[in-house]
Amino acid sequence: MNESSAGRSGFPPAYLDRVGSSFTDFLAAAAPDLLPGRRPHPQLPVGDLTPHGTTIVSVAYDRGVLMGGDRRATMGNLISSRDIEKVYPADAWSVIGIAGAAGIAIEMVRLYQVELEHYEKIEGLTLSLDGKANRLAQMIRGNLGAALQGLAVVPLFAGYDLDAAPGASPGRIFSYDVTGGNYEERGYAAVGSGSLFARSSLKKTWRSGLSGDAATRSLLEALYDAADDDSATGGPDPVRKLYPIVYRVDAEGSVRLTDDEVAAVTDTIIAERAAADGQG
Repeated sequence: MNESSAGRSGFPPAYLDRVGSSFTDFLAAAAPDLLPGRRPHPQLPVGDLTPHGTTIVSVAYDRGVLMGGDRRATMGNLISSRDIEKVYPADAWSVIGIAGAAGIAIEMVRLYQVELEHYEKIEGLTLSLDGKANRLAQMIRGNLGAALQGLAVVPLFAGYDLDAAPGASPGRIFSYDVTGGNYEERGYAAVGSGSLFARSSLKKTWRSGLSGDAATRSLLEALYDAADDDSATGGPDPVRKLYPIVYRVDAEGSVRLTDDEVAAVTDTIIAERAAADGQG
């Protein structure tokens, strides 16, 4: 690096000039090749050659929002992983669930986490929930080229709205399409190959104003029903002690439910359905 291309202390100008509060914009100026959407795309569809993750479900309840996902990743007709994690905290007040090409999705989540943290450090305040949803839409839009080759990422985003009006539900859910389209959902949402079955289940079990416990059961029943009809969605696995990952976001922030908490609800659902089938 010569003196003309370096700034103070030997850093390139991009590291010293404030280009804004977006880490993604900074990365585009400093090292654009590190952005997933800027990398060369395969010329042929390769979707069946990469692990894909499904299914993600989110429900609002009286104090906030819940999000959960199964643990299975598939590669064509094969199970590539039984214990993948698909739900992550985006920041202290929001969570993100991934469906689609697992490798790109996890990389996008990590970049998004840095994006929100970078904004908070630069601006000294937390981005609004609508702002977080819009930032994620921009990142998804940047992956459109890869999505057209079968490497699509379609996340689900939810969070606690610190600026919610009195009487309005503080838990909000946003879904997306591969072009970055951003849609706020009412009450519940699901993405992934098992989303059709999960939504059908939620239509019967979810109600406005549910308590946290009731909403947790509604969410886990939806994942159970999705696994029952979709081969790409993994059901609870008591032998390996693998249960869905569930996050709760309320006024106290985002918290992951323990495996014991999730297992207790899931085991109750299984026992009740076994009894209803005359097998209990």
